[in-house]
Amino acid sequence: MRPLISALSWDTEGGDRLRSSLLRRGAGAGLRVRTGGQWRDGAGLPADVRSSGDSTHYRVHVASDCALRWDVTTSQSGLTMTVGAEGSGALPPDSVEMVFPFDPRVTPTTVLPSLWRDDGGFDAPMVISAPDFGQMLLRVAPAGDVRGHLEGSRENHTVDLILDLPHLSGSREYSLSLTPVTLAAPAGLGDQALWRVARRAWFNAFQPSARWGPQNRPFSAPPGVLANNVISDPASFSLVFYADHMLWTPVVAEGVSVAGLVRRATEFWLDRRTHSSGEVVGYWDYLNFLDANTGPVVVAWDYVEATGDLAWLEKRIENLEFVSDFLARRDQDFDGMVEATQSGNAGTLLQPERSCNWFDAVNHGHKDAYANALIYRSWRCLSDLEAKLHREKQREKYTRLADKLKAAFAPALLNPATGWIADWRSEDGRLHDYASPVANGLAVEYGLVEPAVGRKILDRLWAKMQAAGFDRFDLGIPPNLEPIHRSDYLQPDGFGCPQREDGRDTFQQYENGGITGGQILHFLAAHYRVGHGEKADRVLHAMLGRQQGGGFQNGVQNAGNRGIDWTTWDGKPCGYEGYLADVYYFLQAVLLREPAFRERYYRPLGA
Repeated sequence: MRPLISALSWDTEGGDRLRSSLLRRGAGAGLRVRTGGQWRDGAGLPADVRSSGDSTHYRVHVASDCALRWDVTTSQSGLTMTVGAEGSGALPPDSVEMVFPFDPRVTPTTVLPSLWRDDGGFDAPMVISAPDFGQMLLRVAPAGDVRGHLEGSRENHTVDLILDLPHLSGSREYSLSLTPVTLAAPAGLGDQALWRVARRAWFNAFQPSARWGPQNRPFSAPPGVLANNVISDPASFSLVFYADHMLWTPVVAEGVSVAGLVRRATEFWLDRRTHSSGEVVGYWDYLNFLDANTGPVVVAWDYVEATGDLAWLEKRIENLEFVSDFLARRDQDFDGMVEATQSGNAGTLLQPERSCNWFDAVNHGHKDAYANALIYRSWRCLSDLEAKLHREKQREKYTRLADKLKAAFAPALLNPATGWIADWRSEDGRLHDYASPVANGLAVEYGLVEPAVGRKILDRLWAKMQAAGFDRFDLGIPPNLEPIHRSDYLQPDGFGCPQREDGRDTFQQYENGGITGGQILHFLAAHYRVGHGEKADRVLHAMLGRQQGGGFQNGVQNAGNRGIDWTTWDGKPCGYEGYLADVYYFLQAVLLREPAFRERYYRPLGA
């Protein structure tokens, strides 16, 4: 028997997920030893093995006068390992590692540590988070010595958790324990039964990146930045999807706070991915995303609201103003709306360009509903942050900007022919309206239209869904109910791009009417805001039922039409990630359906 753990799994909700190993096939968790300047897999070294009850004891012969002792004990409550050294020979410092070779094609396992350091390493205790399987808290004794690293490959679909065991000797050993994490409901939540259904997936929004790709190129990721998944892209305009989750559960286990991860992500985008103009990169090296600049601001509000860390805010408030003022300067005609660099005119979104918001394959531009709704929230949040620091002049500035935007929003975008908000008004004055529950959900949720108007908008969209024959609410709700015209899609060959001008040949594919779960939150929350919660609950319960079976991800795919991060209206995969952390944003509805949570969340918007 070789000294390794060939299979490792768990299901912290008591289900049957543990039948699937989280480790890569043909690999195993075990020790790695550096001898003669070379790292060697401990599984290839000679070893003595002894079993007793639920324990297995390995003695791995490193040299003629030195061996490693590795004891592994399993129980109903977790797993414990002890590693020590034996023999007269000495092991040099930093010559032993424990490696967990996770398979992100099963699920994108990542870590939530107590501290992620500037050098890319992190400290225990840490939560090992295996989405839809559950979370295990890893403690190490003695504390303070062991550091972790997370290394990955997007191309090869690998994630390696590496723990350094730096000072093994005959008198010094390390004990590592894995115990299940059960996340407590946010304080004050009334519907505890609904929380028990949602909590399995709550952690799924938190996907700190492994170090993957050449670090001097934009198509890569540094370690420890919240991302689409552990071996995918960080994106500034997605930060809110994770930070709003953190707001309600800043501490997820003893000694582990995800608030630090959110702060780290904010600082990454402000310090390393903001241009001298104040413009924040969206992802890779792509610019011209209006919602990119909203990300760090809203996330800073979430962080300060959750932690009360005014000292950090004092240091960062001018950075937040800097990226917010970039948006203010984009009001090119001084009407209050923020105009995108992209014109939004038909036929103008050409590779390799992208649109002005998260829906980057659709020709959003000029006066864009989605981006301006998020800008409105970001200015309201910044005004609230300024108030916390008693900066009255600055508070008034961002309040005025938000008020002016709100006054201009509906006049610019309300389509008299449909009675709802259009997706965008292009530079040539045309409304581009694809019956968007997302854009309209945002407008109603954030109070950019009056509640009475909002109720009528929602009713009209429900009638539109019924006429279209859509009823797969377990999947969510499509971001648009009408096909996107070819001239309003990324050309010539964007993923999901139609060949017919009317868009019907790829309708329901990816961003041409495909469904992704996270963006539905705005439509659900809009119903709760205007007192139509019954319809929202119907959708939410259907989605939670699907989530119980892990139905919103199929592991990291990184291949077109393989991922169920996006689906057609009948549930077929039409995404490429396979796992997209943004999807789990819909779980916020479990909280926002309750008045006390809405009061806190929407306070900056005048709840």
